[in-house]
Amino acid sequence: MADREEYALWLRVLTTLNESQARWYVAQKAIEWGYGGILRAQALTGMSRGTIIKGIRELKNTEKLGVPGRVRQPGGGRKKLEEKYLQIEAALEQMLTHEIAGDPMTEQRWVRSSTRQLSEKLKEAGYQACPGAVSRLLRKQGFSLKKNKRKGFKPECSVRDEQFQYIASQRQTFSAAGLPIVSVDTKKKELIGNFMRNGKTWSKEAIEVHAHDFPSLAACRAVPYGIYDVTRNAGYVFVGTSADTPEFAVDALVRWWKDYGCVAYPGAAQLLILADGGGCNGYRSRAWKHQLQEKVSDQLGLTVTVCHYPPGCSKWNPIEHRLFSYISLNWAGRPLRTLEIMLGYIRGTTTATGLSVKAFLQRGSYKKGQKVTAESMNRLSLHAHATCPDWNYTINSRNAEALWKKDRTEERTIERRSQSDMSNYSLHPSLPASDSEKAERPHLGRSRRPRALGLLETNRMVRSPWITMPFET
Repeated sequence: MADREEYALWLRVLTTLNESQARWYVAQKAIEWGYGGILRAQALTGMSRGTIIKGIRELKNTEKLGVPGRVRQPGGGRKKLEEKYLQIEAALEQMLTHEIAGDPMTEQRWVRSSTRQLSEKLKEAGYQACPGAVSRLLRKQGFSLKKNKRKGFKPECSVRDEQFQYIASQRQTFSAAGLPIVSVDTKKKELIGNFMRNGKTWSKEAIEVHAHDFPSLAACRAVPYGIYDVTRNAGYVFVGTSADTPEFAVDALVRWWKDYGCVAYPGAAQLLILADGGGCNGYRSRAWKHQLQEKVSDQLGLTVTVCHYPPGCSKWNPIEHRLFSYISLNWAGRPLRTLEIMLGYIRGTTTATGLSVKAFLQRGSYKKGQKVTAESMNRLSLHAHATCPDWNYTINSRNAEALWKKDRTEERTIERRSQSDMSNYSLHPSLPASDSEKAERPHLGRSRRPRALGLLETNRMVRSPWITMPFET
């Protein structure tokens, strides 16, 4: 007991040494103590007599103590299973003959049975191998634990790249003209209530939420539809409590244009919309195109150009990484107990680049499954582009188109009347042109085609003073 108190620091250093160093350290102390030193060191440290004697022998007879970087000499320890059972690898490979599955396009393989089951089968065959040893043997043969890996969507590269290049050219054209460019999409639907949300937040105590995310416990289900102004770096989120339908999406667009779009882009008559290939604003949706025609083009007088991203490429839509991602970070780990809390988190989303977000509650009930007939689609003023016509199209206002057709009809009527009048003109102010005069001057009696005139020009059209009016009998 007295030795322990006296050599307390020495014993403390001893606990930091490895097996060989501790043996040599105690052996050196026993040599220093002389007669009875081995028994004293054995009582003080608890080390066996044989170990201390081995350390003394190594200190006196060995020039170099041990192998650098190793505690024990090479070859020590229990033999590996491959050395103990020379046929175990062949036996395991034979068991895996009907257990292996693989990808026909890659070299990836996997085993149907678990390591515990394979260990039991090896035991029945006369090989003692624990599940850990089986796992090591499997890794040696190229197997490892892997989770499922989703394959990326790979459409035809030419069509995909061509669409991306066309979207870039459309964005450049609209941006150079100062016209609005918006990116639209529906964010993940959220249950409103005391539900768990992924993420962490700074707090002294964890927020308690419901154990299960049952929809029956929710006050409602929020449907956030986002509109991102690419040019102005501004986001607008319209939160509905009904269904995610094309009508809901177009109503949000109309509300954005009336409140903010027409103010930010005064005099703009065209709008470029960047949308995903699916969802409520997908390129296959008839209702989406029909609602754009009636509520945006016809009522607001806008020419709408829509460019859809190819299927599987929705993450390239600017709204995904410029607006939705920051909203998710802002409310991470915070339960959305009410709609007001949700709107508050959306409005509080900002970035270092100056993103500003406004959020609104979009009231109303929207029904799913509304059909649009082929006859209604034929009446749309929809014009597909030459490049990827399924994904790029322009919708014109039918009111403006009807006015243009009426204007064109009036122009043609005036043109035909002018041609009819010119055929009776004469050199003499009171007599029609004779056959001899027509022969001498072939231009007499020919119709002169006037230049194309606009609607306002045709209303102000007057005759030139040198034209002789026809003789009236």
